[in-house]
Amino acid sequence: MKFLDHLEEWVIASLMGAATLVIFLAVLHRYLSGLAIPGLQDALLRLNTSWAQELTIYMFVWMAKFGAAYGVRTGIHVGVDVLVNRLNERHRHSFILFGLLAGALFTGTIAALGADFVFELSDTSSTSEVLELPMWIVYLAIPLGSALMCFRFLQVAWSFAHGGDLPVHDHAHVEGLTQDAAEGRQ
Repeated sequence: MKFLDHLEEWVIASLMGAATLVIFLAVLHRYLSGLAIPGLQDALLRLNTSWAQELTIYMFVWMAKFGAAYGVRTGIHVGVDVLVNRLNERHRHSFILFGLLAGALFTGTIAALGADFVFELSDTSSTSEVLELPMWIVYLAIPLGSALMCFRFLQVAWSFAHGGDLPVHDHAHVEGLTQDAAEGRQ
């Protein structure tokens, strides 16, 4: 599981970093190409960054699908559980387990339907407008991200059913930062 956890985090962080870099370069290109600097202006005008917006959109779609699975695993999804938390322990446990399994059913259904859609799309010559990527590669985020999210729902449901533990996100925690370092002590 550690490998999958790290792969998931690596994919999200890489997509986020790459999208930020692409946007930065496109904005830099847009504003620097208007400057009347001999040589630089000509070089920048020859450079075509029309693909940047499309690529960034696709990277954010992939990042959102994998980020949703990460959210289930770490407990950072927003949930309205005021009423559920007021129930007695037996009913609360049943409602939470039902919600987790309903999430797994929904995302599993989306994964299956998405896989069927991608499979049918792979038989076509449909490509994206600017990058001319095969559209089945773009839409592959739906079944892959949804399948991972379904797996994460089942993983959390299993853990909850056998130990009563739900992932809880600590907003004050920063990965790699110890309490001593946070307080300035060595």
